[in-house]
Amino acid sequence: MVKLYKSFDINKNHKESIILIGNFDGVHLGHQKLFKLAKSYKKKYNLKIGVINFEPMPKMFFNKSLKNFKLSSINQKLNLLNNLGVDFIVTKKFDKIFSKTKSINFIKNILSKKLKARFIFVSNNFRFGNKREGDVRFLIQNEEKYNYQVIKPKPFLINKKIVSSSLIRSCLEKGFLEKTNKLLNRRWSIEGMVQKGRQVGKKVGFPTCNIDIKDYVLAKPGVYAVSVSRKNNFKTLKGIANLGYRPTFNQKKILLEVHLFNFSGNLYNKHLSVEFLKFIRKEKKFKNINKLRSQIKLDLKIAKRAT
Repeated sequence: MVKLYKSFDINKNHKESIILIGNFDGVHLGHQKLFKLAKSYKKKYNLKIGVINFEPMPKMFFNKSLKNFKLSSINQKLNLLNNLGVDFIVTKKFDKIFSKTKSINFIKNILSKKLKARFIFVSNNFRFGNKREGDVRFLIQNEEKYNYQVIKPKPFLINKKIVSSSLIRSCLEKGFLEKTNKLLNRRWSIEGMVQKGRQVGKKVGFPTCNIDIKDYVLAKPGVYAVSVSRKNNFKTLKGIANLGYRPTFNQKKILLEVHLFNFSGNLYNKHLSVEFLKFIRKEKKFKNINKLRSQIKLDLKIAKRAT
């Protein structure tokens, strides 16, 4: 099992390792290719693999208005990295004090002194240090002095486009779910606790589990076919979900509502993982509940055919 750290004070057996630095949001195909390369170095040099990432993501720290941005929660990210053969993960709290670290001090005190990094994997556009002063070139300039080697893999392309977290966010916002899932190499999912809602679904005749999407990226508001599982429970249930503002009921807050097929029971305060299978239609305002009910019946037929 992967070892988790909240600081750069790591165990002796994790020093002198292969270090990958980045957000790794979504742990998409590009990231997966990077970890495959790191594993070849692990085998060749008999070293451990470590990841450095930051929480909150620096982009969100510097831009407080950036709310719905993440492709994966911390928990999802850790599980995905664990499955890719990572030995340890350092999730460093990104705050005002740390943001002022000079790039040379990051190399000298953290990468060299604390981690004793042997290989450092970074993307071409990697920036670090106070006001993003450090870049890949600066890292390479200091290789000999601090006894590490920078590995700068080529970006992973699909249809001549670089596979990136920002490309996947854009696909989700446009409702291109099939493309999103292809770039992730799995189904995109949201995890969250079921909350007590306004009981609107019950009134319409389709009771729902309400999940706050927190800082997940906002996929195109609309109706989706979904697959749902509970924490520590391998059984999955099919369902239909509405992600949006429920314009028929003048809801102002974005919400994920999930109606499960062939299920009865209480899921309040339970932790659910909702996988998005198919985008059915965009959200719209209906004249009355009867028209909404008729549309939901049509949506259900499509959702039940989705695999």
